[in-house]
Amino acid sequence: MICYTVQLFDEEDNMNKHIIRQAAERHPSLIVQPYDALMGMEGFDAIYTLCENIGGATVYVPSLKKMFAECLVREARLEFNGYNYEALAKKYGFSHRHLRRLMDKI
Repeated sequence: MICYTVQLFDEEDNMNKHIIRQAAERHPSLIVQPYDALMGMEGFDAIYTLCENIGGATVYVPSLKKMFAECLVREARLEFNGYNYEALAKKYGFSHRHLRRLMDKI
């Protein structure tokens, strides 16, 4: 039996999906296992590969933000100019404080 939790997306989530996809495409090596194996799968092949790789295991499925967190941080760092904390925090869904901590690690 397969159980699904469905989350409805609003316009902001669609914008976040675009940002996340863009970050993941620019930094594919930062997507950790086993999530990298899920990228780009479709239909029967996806189910087969999923079962082949993690069948029988208990799997935690992260939120999109968690799954692509390092990609988003890398994107934010590329756009950081020293003064645009607020804009980047809003764009990437981080709190201002968290973004400041991330940028201070540069």
